[in-house]
Amino acid sequence: MNLLDLARTTSFRLALTFLLLFSAASVGLFAFVHWETKDFLSDKTDEWVGREIASLQRLDAAQLMTRLKQSELDPGTTERPFALYDPSGRRLAGTPIDISPETLKLAVPSDFMATVNGKRRQFRGRVLARSGGNYLLVAQGLHEQGEFDERLFDATLLAALATAFLGLVGAIFLGAGSMRQIDNITRATERIVKGDLSQRLPVGKGSGDIDRLTHVVNGMLTEIERLMHEVKGVCDNIAHDMRTPLTRLLAGLERTRRRAEALTDYEEGIDDAIEEIRGILKTFSALLRISEVEDGIRRSGFVDTDLSVIAQDAVELFEPTAEERGIELRYVERLEGPATIAGDPDLLFEAVSNLIDNALKFTPAGGQIEVTVSRASTGLSISVDDTGPGIPEEEVEAVLRRFHRAERSRTTPGNGLGLSLVAAIARLHELDLVLGKTGTGCRVTMLHPASKPVRQT
Repeated sequence: MNLLDLARTTSFRLALTFLLLFSAASVGLFAFVHWETKDFLSDKTDEWVGREIASLQRLDAAQLMTRLKQSELDPGTTERPFALYDPSGRRLAGTPIDISPETLKLAVPSDFMATVNGKRRQFRGRVLARSGGNYLLVAQGLHEQGEFDERLFDATLLAALATAFLGLVGAIFLGAGSMRQIDNITRATERIVKGDLSQRLPVGKGSGDIDRLTHVVNGMLTEIERLMHEVKGVCDNIAHDMRTPLTRLLAGLERTRRRAEALTDYEEGIDDAIEEIRGILKTFSALLRISEVEDGIRRSGFVDTDLSVIAQDAVELFEPTAEERGIELRYVERLEGPATIAGDPDLLFEAVSNLIDNALKFTPAGGQIEVTVSRASTGLSISVDDTGPGIPEEEVEAVLRRFHRAERSRTTPGNGLGLSLVAAIARLHELDLVLGKTGTGCRVTMLHPASKPVRQT
Protein backbone atom coordinates (compact mmCIF):
# COMPACT_ATOMS: atom_id res chain seq x y z
CA MET A 1 0.00 0.00 0.00
CA ASN A 2 1.41 3.35 -1.06
CA LEU A 3 1.18 5.90 1.78
CA LEU A 4 0.94 8.74 -0.73
CA ASP A 5 -2.05 7.07 -2.39
CA LEU A 6 -3.53 6.47 1.06
CA ALA A 7 -3.21 10.16 1.91
CA ARG A 8 -5.10 11.02 -1.29
CA THR A 9 -8.18 8.97 -0.41
CA THR A 10 -11.34 10.86 0.48
CA SER A 11 -11.89 8.81 3.64
CA PHE A 12 -8.39 9.60 4.93
CA ARG A 13 -8.77 13.29 4.15
CA LEU A 14 -12.18 13.50 5.79
CA ALA A 15 -10.96 11.66 8.89
CA LEU A 16 -7.89 13.90 9.06
CA THR A 17 -10.04 17.01 8.63
CA PHE A 18 -12.35 15.96 11.46
CA LEU A 19 -9.31 15.12 13.57
CA LEU A 20 -7.90 18.62 13.07
CA LEU A 21 -11.28 20.17 13.82
CA PHE A 22 -11.60 18.07 16.97
CA SER A 23 -8.07 19.01 18.03
CA ALA A 24 -8.84 22.69 17.52
CA ALA A 25 -12.05 22.26 19.51
CA SER A 26 -10.09 20.50 22.28
CA VAL A 27 -7.60 23.38 22.47
CA GLY A 28 -10.46 25.85 22.61
CA LEU A 29 -12.18 23.80 25.31
CA PHE A 30 -8.97 23.65 27.36
CA ALA A 31 -8.53 27.42 27.10
CA PHE A 32 -12.15 27.97 28.11
CA VAL A 33 -11.92 25.59 31.10
CA HIS A 34 -8.58 27.12 32.13
CA TRP A 35 -9.83 30.71 32.12
CA GLU A 36 -13.16 29.83 33.71
CA THR A 37 -11.41 27.86 36.46
CA LYS A 38 -8.91 30.65 37.02
CA ASP A 39 -11.69 33.22 37.27
CA PHE A 40 -13.64 30.98 39.64
CA LEU A 41 -10.66 30.41 41.94
CA SER A 42 -9.76 34.11 41.81
CA ASP A 43 -13.30 35.01 42.84
CA LYS A 44 -13.14 32.53 45.72
CA THR A 45 -9.77 33.96 46.78
CA ASP A 46 -11.11 37.50 46.65
CA GLU A 47 -14.09 36.48 48.77
CA TRP A 48 -11.81 34.91 51.36
CA VAL A 49 -9.48 37.94 51.40
CA GLY A 50 -12.47 40.23 51.86
CA ARG A 51 -13.77 38.18 54.77
CA GLU A 52 -10.32 38.09 56.44
CA ILE A 53 -9.82 41.84 56.10
CA ALA A 54 -13.29 42.46 57.54
CA SER A 55 -12.46 40.13 60.43
CA LEU A 56 -9.10 41.81 61.12
CA GLN A 57 -10.65 45.27 60.97
CA ARG A 58 -12.88 44.37 63.89
CA LEU A 59 -9.81 43.75 66.09
CA ASP A 60 -8.23 46.51 68.17
CA ALA A 61 -4.49 47.19 67.91
CA ALA A 62 -3.51 44.82 70.73
CA GLN A 63 -5.63 41.96 69.40
CA LEU A 64 -4.28 42.51 65.87
CA MET A 65 -0.66 42.37 67.05
CA THR A 66 -1.39 39.19 69.01
CA ARG A 67 -2.87 37.63 65.88
CA LEU A 68 0.09 38.73 63.80
CA LYS A 69 2.58 37.29 66.30
CA GLN A 70 0.77 33.95 66.22
CA SER A 71 1.05 33.83 62.43
CA GLU A 72 4.82 34.21 62.68
CA LEU A 73 5.00 30.93 64.60
CA ASP A 74 2.60 29.02 62.31
CA PRO A 75 4.40 27.75 59.17
CA GLY A 76 1.05 26.99 57.55
CA THR A 77 0.30 30.68 57.20
CA THR A 78 2.77 30.94 54.32
CA GLU A 79 -0.07 29.71 52.06
CA ARG A 80 -2.47 32.32 53.46
CA PRO A 81 -0.18 35.06 54.81
CA PHE A 82 -1.18 38.26 56.59
CA ALA A 83 1.38 40.75 57.83
CA LEU A 84 1.88 44.39 58.82
CA TYR A 85 4.33 46.62 56.90
CA ASP A 86 5.66 50.13 57.27
CA PRO A 87 5.53 52.56 54.29
CA SER A 88 8.97 51.36 53.09
CA GLY A 89 7.74 47.79 52.77
CA ARG A 90 9.56 46.48 55.85
CA ARG A 91 7.61 43.80 57.65
CA LEU A 92 6.73 44.76 61.22
CA ALA A 93 4.81 41.65 62.26
CA GLY A 94 2.97 38.65 60.83
CA THR A 95 3.81 35.95 58.33
CA PRO A 96 7.44 36.12 57.16
CA ILE A 97 6.80 37.18 53.56
CA ASP A 98 8.89 39.82 51.79
CA ILE A 99 7.18 42.12 49.31
CA SER A 100 8.18 45.12 47.22
CA PRO A 101 7.00 48.66 48.09
CA GLU A 102 4.80 48.61 44.94
CA THR A 103 2.76 45.79 46.45
CA LEU A 104 1.61 48.16 49.21
CA LYS A 105 -0.40 50.01 46.58
CA LEU A 106 -2.76 47.04 45.97
CA ALA A 107 -6.02 48.62 47.11
CA VAL A 108 -8.01 45.95 45.24
CA PRO A 109 -7.41 42.17 45.05
CA SER A 110 -4.54 41.57 42.62
CA ASP A 111 -1.81 39.05 41.78
CA PHE A 112 1.73 39.82 42.96
CA MET A 113 5.10 38.14 43.49
CA ALA A 114 6.65 37.76 46.96
CA THR A 115 9.53 35.89 48.61
CA VAL A 116 8.79 33.17 51.15
CA ASN A 117 11.59 31.17 52.73
CA GLY A 118 13.94 32.40 50.03
CA LYS A 119 11.62 31.34 47.16
CA ARG A 120 9.73 33.59 44.80
CA ARG A 121 6.06 32.67 44.69
CA GLN A 122 2.86 34.08 43.30
CA PHE A 123 0.09 35.34 45.57
CA ARG A 124 -3.24 37.08 45.25
CA GLY A 125 -4.32 39.53 47.90
CA ARG A 126 -5.15 43.04 49.01
CA VAL A 127 -3.48 45.74 51.11
CA LEU A 128 -5.40 47.77 53.70
CA ALA A 129 -3.98 51.12 54.83
CA ARG A 130 -3.98 51.42 58.64
CA SER A 131 -3.92 54.48 60.82
CA GLY A 132 -0.38 55.56 61.58
CA GLY A 133 0.79 54.96 58.00
CA ASN A 134 1.22 51.17 58.24
CA TYR A 135 -0.23 48.63 55.79
CA LEU A 136 -1.96 45.32 56.46
CA LEU A 137 -1.53 42.62 53.78
CA VAL A 138 -3.90 39.67 53.48
CA ALA A 139 -3.15 37.20 50.65
CA GLN A 140 -3.44 33.62 49.46
CA GLY A 141 -0.83 31.62 47.60
CA LEU A 142 -1.52 30.54 44.03
CA HIS A 143 0.76 27.52 44.22
CA GLU A 144 -2.13 25.03 44.33
CA GLN A 145 -3.87 26.82 41.48
CA GLY A 146 -0.66 26.59 39.45
CA GLU A 147 -0.44 22.86 40.16
CA PHE A 148 -4.07 22.48 39.09
CA ASP A 149 -3.32 24.34 35.84
CA GLU A 150 -0.33 22.08 35.18
CA ARG A 151 -2.35 18.93 35.81
CA LEU A 152 -5.19 20.21 33.65
CA PHE A 153 -2.75 21.02 30.87
CA ASP A 154 -1.03 17.62 31.18
CA ALA A 155 -4.37 15.79 31.15
CA THR A 156 -5.62 17.79 28.18
CA LEU A 157 -2.36 17.27 26.30
CA LEU A 158 -2.44 13.53 27.00
CA ALA A 159 -6.06 13.30 25.88
CA ALA A 160 -5.27 15.32 22.75
CA LEU A 161 -2.30 13.10 21.89
CA ALA A 162 -4.36 9.94 22.48
CA THR A 163 -7.17 11.36 20.35
CA ALA A 164 -4.73 12.36 17.62
CA PHE A 165 -3.18 8.89 17.65
CA LEU A 166 -6.53 7.09 17.57
CA GLY A 167 -7.80 9.53 14.95
CA LEU A 168 -4.74 8.96 12.78
CA VAL A 169 -5.08 5.19 13.14
CA GLY A 170 -8.77 5.50 12.29
CA ALA A 171 -7.98 7.67 9.27
CA ILE A 172 -5.42 5.13 8.06
CA PHE A 173 -7.89 2.28 8.63
CA LEU A 174 -10.70 4.07 6.78
CA GLY A 175 -8.37 5.15 4.00
CA ALA A 176 -6.97 1.64 3.64
CA GLY A 177 -10.50 0.20 3.46
CA SER A 178 -11.47 2.71 0.79
CA MET A 179 -8.24 2.02 -1.12
CA ARG A 180 -8.90 -1.73 -1.11
CA GLN A 181 -12.41 -1.17 -2.41
CA ILE A 182 -11.22 1.35 -5.01
CA ASP A 183 -8.43 -1.04 -6.09
CA ASN A 184 -10.97 -3.86 -6.49
CA ILE A 185 -13.27 -1.56 -8.45
CA THR A 186 -10.34 -0.41 -10.60
CA ARG A 187 -9.32 -3.99 -11.42
CA ALA A 188 -12.91 -4.92 -12.28
CA THR A 189 -13.25 -1.78 -14.42
CA GLU A 190 -10.04 -2.61 -16.30
CA ARG A 191 -11.45 -6.06 -17.14
CA ILE A 192 -14.70 -4.43 -18.29
CA VAL A 193 -12.75 -1.97 -20.47
CA LYS A 194 -11.01 -4.96 -22.07
CA GLY A 195 -14.40 -6.27 -23.14
CA ASP A 196 -15.53 -8.56 -20.31
CA LEU A 197 -19.01 -7.14 -19.78
CA SER A 198 -19.91 -10.01 -17.44
CA GLN A 199 -17.73 -8.41 -14.75
CA ARG A 200 -19.41 -6.47 -11.97
CA LEU A 201 -17.97 -3.97 -9.54
CA PRO A 202 -17.45 -5.47 -6.07
CA VAL A 203 -19.99 -4.25 -3.53
CA GLY A 204 -19.11 -4.02 0.16
CA LYS A 205 -21.27 -5.23 3.03
CA GLY A 206 -22.16 -1.71 4.12
CA SER A 207 -24.33 0.96 2.57
CA GLY A 208 -21.77 3.72 2.09
CA ASP A 209 -21.53 6.17 -0.76
CA ILE A 210 -19.23 3.91 -2.80
CA ASP A 211 -21.51 0.89 -2.24
CA ARG A 212 -24.56 2.83 -3.42
CA LEU A 213 -22.64 4.04 -6.47
CA THR A 214 -21.42 0.52 -7.33
CA HIS A 215 -25.02 -0.77 -7.10
CA VAL A 216 -26.08 1.85 -9.65
CA VAL A 217 -23.08 1.17 -11.91
CA ASN A 218 -23.67 -2.60 -11.73
CA GLY A 219 -27.27 -2.03 -12.78
CA MET A 220 -26.00 0.06 -15.67
CA LEU A 221 -23.50 -2.67 -16.62
CA THR A 222 -26.27 -5.27 -16.55
CA GLU A 223 -28.33 -3.15 -18.91
CA ILE A 224 -25.31 -2.52 -21.17
CA GLU A 225 -24.53 -6.25 -21.26
CA ARG A 226 -28.15 -6.99 -22.12
CA LEU A 227 -28.14 -4.40 -24.87
CA MET A 228 -24.81 -5.63 -26.25
CA HIS A 229 -26.07 -9.21 -26.34
CA GLU A 230 -29.25 -7.94 -27.93
CA VAL A 231 -27.32 -5.94 -30.52
CA LYS A 232 -25.18 -8.98 -31.28
CA GLY A 233 -28.29 -11.10 -31.50
CA VAL A 234 -29.96 -8.52 -33.72
CA CYS A 235 -26.95 -8.41 -36.03
CA ASP A 236 -26.88 -12.20 -36.22
CA ASN A 237 -30.62 -12.37 -36.76
CA ILE A 238 -30.56 -9.59 -39.36
CA ALA A 239 -27.85 -11.46 -41.23
CA HIS A 240 -29.87 -14.67 -40.96
CA ASP A 241 -33.38 -13.32 -41.52
CA MET A 242 -32.42 -10.85 -44.25
CA ARG A 243 -30.51 -13.51 -46.10
CA THR A 244 -33.68 -15.40 -46.98
CA PRO A 245 -35.65 -12.51 -48.56
CA LEU A 246 -32.52 -11.16 -50.26
CA THR A 247 -31.79 -14.62 -51.64
CA ARG A 248 -35.37 -14.87 -52.90
CA LEU A 249 -35.07 -11.40 -54.40
CA LEU A 250 -31.81 -12.27 -56.16
CA ALA A 251 -33.14 -15.61 -57.38
CA GLY A 252 -36.34 -14.01 -58.68
CA LEU A 253 -34.45 -11.32 -60.59
CA GLU A 254 -32.05 -13.87 -62.09
CA ARG A 255 -34.96 -16.11 -63.04
CA THR A 256 -36.75 -13.19 -64.65
CA ARG A 257 -33.64 -12.30 -66.63
CA ARG A 258 -33.19 -15.87 -67.85
CA ARG A 259 -36.76 -16.86 -68.58
CA ALA A 260 -38.68 -13.68 -69.32
CA GLU A 261 -39.76 -13.48 -72.91
CA ALA A 262 -42.56 -10.95 -72.88
CA LEU A 263 -43.06 -7.64 -71.12
CA THR A 264 -45.61 -9.21 -68.77
CA ASP A 265 -42.94 -11.66 -67.55
CA TYR A 266 -40.64 -8.76 -66.66
CA GLU A 267 -43.49 -6.91 -64.94
CA GLU A 268 -44.36 -9.99 -62.88
CA GLY A 269 -40.71 -10.42 -61.84
CA ILE A 270 -40.43 -6.73 -60.90
CA ASP A 271 -43.67 -6.93 -58.86
CA ASP A 272 -42.32 -9.92 -56.93
CA ALA A 273 -39.07 -8.04 -56.28
CA ILE A 274 -41.00 -4.99 -55.06
CA GLU A 275 -42.95 -7.13 -52.58
CA GLU A 276 -39.74 -8.65 -51.23
CA ILE A 277 -38.20 -5.18 -50.85
CA ARG A 278 -41.33 -3.92 -49.08
CA GLY A 279 -41.05 -6.80 -46.62
CA ILE A 280 -37.41 -5.92 -45.97
CA LEU A 281 -38.26 -2.23 -45.50
CA LYS A 282 -41.08 -3.19 -43.14
CA THR A 283 -38.60 -5.14 -41.03
CA PHE A 284 -36.19 -2.22 -40.85
CA SER A 285 -39.07 0.16 -40.04
CA ALA A 286 -40.00 -2.07 -37.12
CA LEU A 287 -36.39 -2.03 -35.90
CA LEU A 288 -36.27 1.75 -36.11
CA ARG A 289 -39.59 1.93 -34.27
CA ILE A 290 -38.23 -0.18 -31.41
CA SER A 291 -35.10 1.97 -31.21
CA GLU A 292 -37.22 5.12 -31.10
CA VAL A 293 -39.28 3.72 -28.23
CA GLU A 294 -36.22 2.51 -26.30
CA ASP A 295 -34.60 5.95 -26.56
CA GLY A 296 -37.20 7.18 -24.07
CA ILE A 297 -37.72 10.45 -25.96
CA ARG A 298 -41.48 9.87 -26.04
CA ARG A 299 -41.65 9.92 -22.21
CA SER A 300 -41.73 13.74 -22.26
CA GLY A 301 -45.10 13.59 -24.01
CA PHE A 302 -46.85 11.39 -21.44
CA VAL A 303 -50.44 12.29 -20.59
CA ASP A 304 -53.16 10.68 -18.49
CA THR A 305 -54.22 7.66 -20.55
CA ASP A 306 -57.25 5.46 -19.83
CA LEU A 307 -56.28 1.83 -20.47
CA SER A 308 -59.91 0.77 -20.84
CA VAL A 309 -60.38 3.22 -23.72
CA ILE A 310 -57.15 1.98 -25.34
CA ALA A 311 -58.29 -1.65 -25.08
CA GLN A 312 -61.80 -0.97 -26.43
CA ASP A 313 -60.42 0.97 -29.42
CA ALA A 314 -58.01 -1.85 -30.26
CA VAL A 315 -60.77 -4.47 -30.01
CA GLU A 316 -63.03 -2.43 -32.29
CA LEU A 317 -60.19 -2.14 -34.83
CA PHE A 318 -59.64 -5.91 -35.05
CA GLU A 319 -63.26 -7.09 -34.71
CA PRO A 320 -63.84 -7.27 -38.51
CA THR A 321 -60.67 -9.34 -38.99
CA ALA A 322 -61.64 -11.66 -36.14
CA GLU A 323 -65.14 -12.17 -37.55
CA GLU A 324 -63.70 -12.90 -40.98
CA ARG A 325 -61.49 -15.65 -39.47
CA GLY A 326 -64.27 -17.09 -37.32
CA ILE A 327 -62.66 -16.01 -34.04
CA GLU A 328 -64.60 -14.50 -31.14
CA LEU A 329 -62.89 -11.28 -29.98
CA ARG A 330 -64.36 -9.64 -26.89
CA TYR A 331 -63.50 -6.95 -24.36
CA VAL A 332 -63.89 -7.54 -20.60
CA GLU A 333 -63.62 -4.85 -17.94
CA ARG A 334 -63.15 -5.56 -14.24
CA LEU A 335 -62.94 -2.04 -12.87
CA GLU A 336 -64.88 0.12 -10.44
CA GLY A 337 -64.64 3.08 -12.76
CA PRO A 338 -62.04 4.23 -15.27
CA ALA A 339 -58.36 4.14 -14.32
CA THR A 340 -55.58 6.05 -16.00
CA ILE A 341 -51.82 5.96 -16.02
CA ALA A 342 -49.25 8.43 -17.31
CA GLY A 343 -48.34 7.29 -20.79
CA ASP A 344 -48.30 7.78 -24.54
CA PRO A 345 -51.75 6.70 -25.83
CA ASP A 346 -50.48 6.02 -29.36
CA LEU A 347 -47.72 3.71 -28.13
CA LEU A 348 -50.01 1.90 -25.69
CA PHE A 349 -52.55 1.42 -28.47
CA GLU A 350 -49.78 0.06 -30.70
CA ALA A 351 -48.71 -2.39 -27.98
CA VAL A 352 -52.25 -3.71 -27.42
CA SER A 353 -52.79 -3.92 -31.19
CA ASN A 354 -49.62 -5.99 -31.58
CA LEU A 355 -50.79 -8.39 -28.88
CA ILE A 356 -54.21 -8.80 -30.51
CA ASP A 357 -52.60 -9.21 -33.95
CA ASN A 358 -50.33 -11.96 -32.58
CA ALA A 359 -53.29 -13.67 -30.96
CA LEU A 360 -55.23 -13.59 -34.25
CA LYS A 361 -52.29 -15.20 -36.08
CA PHE A 362 -52.12 -18.21 -33.75
CA THR A 363 -55.77 -18.70 -32.73
CA PRO A 364 -57.58 -21.21 -34.96
CA ALA A 365 -61.07 -20.67 -36.34
CA GLY A 366 -63.68 -21.12 -33.63
CA GLY A 367 -61.25 -19.91 -30.98
CA GLN A 368 -61.58 -17.02 -28.59
CA ILE A 369 -59.54 -13.92 -27.77
CA GLU A 370 -60.30 -11.94 -24.63
CA VAL A 371 -58.89 -8.47 -23.91
CA THR A 372 -59.25 -7.64 -20.21
CA VAL A 373 -58.61 -4.48 -18.22
CA SER A 374 -58.72 -5.08 -14.46
CA ARG A 375 -57.50 -3.80 -11.14
CA ALA A 376 -56.39 -6.14 -8.36
CA SER A 377 -54.13 -6.00 -5.33
CA THR A 378 -51.15 -6.37 -7.66
CA GLY A 379 -52.11 -3.29 -9.63
CA LEU A 380 -53.82 -2.18 -12.83
CA SER A 381 -53.40 -4.52 -15.79
CA ILE A 382 -54.37 -5.05 -19.41
CA SER A 383 -54.12 -8.60 -20.73
CA VAL A 384 -54.78 -10.49 -23.96
CA ASP A 385 -55.83 -14.17 -23.67
CA ASP A 386 -56.19 -16.53 -26.61
CA THR A 387 -56.99 -20.20 -27.22
CA GLY A 388 -54.09 -20.78 -29.58
CA PRO A 389 -51.18 -23.23 -29.15
CA GLY A 390 -49.51 -21.04 -26.50
CA ILE A 391 -45.79 -20.42 -26.00
CA PRO A 392 -43.53 -23.29 -24.89
CA GLU A 393 -42.14 -22.67 -21.41
CA GLU A 394 -38.56 -22.83 -22.63
CA GLU A 395 -39.24 -20.03 -25.16
CA VAL A 396 -41.07 -17.56 -22.88
CA GLU A 397 -38.02 -15.31 -22.45
CA ALA A 398 -36.70 -15.84 -25.96
CA VAL A 399 -39.86 -14.61 -27.71
CA LEU A 400 -39.20 -11.10 -26.37
CA ARG A 401 -35.91 -10.92 -28.25
CA ARG A 402 -35.83 -9.30 -31.65
CA PHE A 403 -36.28 -11.57 -34.67
CA HIS A 404 -36.92 -14.60 -32.48
CA ARG A 405 -39.73 -16.76 -33.79
CA ALA A 406 -41.05 -19.84 -32.03
CA GLU A 407 -40.68 -23.07 -33.96
CA ARG A 408 -44.41 -23.43 -34.55
CA SER A 409 -44.64 -19.86 -35.93
CA ARG A 410 -42.07 -20.29 -38.68
CA THR A 411 -44.81 -20.72 -41.29
CA THR A 412 -46.81 -17.67 -40.24
CA PRO A 413 -46.13 -14.22 -41.71
CA GLY A 414 -44.09 -11.80 -39.64
CA ASN A 415 -40.57 -10.75 -38.75
CA GLY A 416 -40.32 -11.66 -35.07
CA LEU A 417 -40.38 -8.05 -33.88
CA GLY A 418 -43.95 -7.69 -32.57
CA LEU A 419 -43.36 -8.79 -28.97
CA SER A 420 -40.01 -6.97 -28.94
CA LEU A 421 -41.86 -3.74 -29.69
CA VAL A 422 -44.44 -4.51 -26.99
CA ALA A 423 -41.63 -5.16 -24.49
CA ALA A 424 -39.96 -1.86 -25.41
CA ILE A 425 -43.22 0.07 -24.95
CA ALA A 426 -43.83 -1.66 -21.61
CA ARG A 427 -40.32 -0.72 -20.38
CA LEU A 428 -40.87 2.89 -21.47
CA HIS A 429 -44.05 3.02 -19.36
CA GLU A 430 -42.45 1.06 -16.49
CA LEU A 431 -44.99 -1.73 -16.95
CA ASP A 432 -44.26 -5.36 -16.10
CA LEU A 433 -44.71 -7.61 -19.15
CA VAL A 434 -45.83 -11.08 -18.03
CA LEU A 435 -46.24 -14.06 -20.36
CA GLY A 436 -48.20 -17.09 -19.16
CA LYS A 437 -50.61 -19.86 -20.11
CA THR A 438 -54.40 -20.10 -20.02
CA GLY A 439 -55.11 -23.77 -20.52
CA THR A 440 -53.69 -24.49 -23.95
CA GLY A 441 -53.55 -20.85 -24.96
CA CYS A 442 -51.41 -17.87 -24.11
CA ARG A 443 -51.89 -14.84 -21.87
CA VAL A 444 -49.81 -11.68 -22.20
CA THR A 445 -50.26 -9.07 -19.47
CA MET A 446 -48.97 -5.53 -19.11
CA LEU A 447 -49.12 -4.74 -15.39
CA HIS A 448 -48.92 -1.33 -13.75
CA PRO A 449 -47.77 -2.32 -10.21
CA ALA A 450 -49.85 -1.15 -7.26
CA SER A 451 -46.75 0.51 -5.74
CA LYS A 452 -46.87 3.11 -8.52
CA PRO A 453 -49.50 5.87 -8.50
CA VAL A 454 -52.63 5.26 -10.57
CA ARG A 455 -54.76 8.28 -11.35
CA GLN A 456 -58.43 7.82 -10.59
CA THR A 457 -60.83 9.95 -12.62
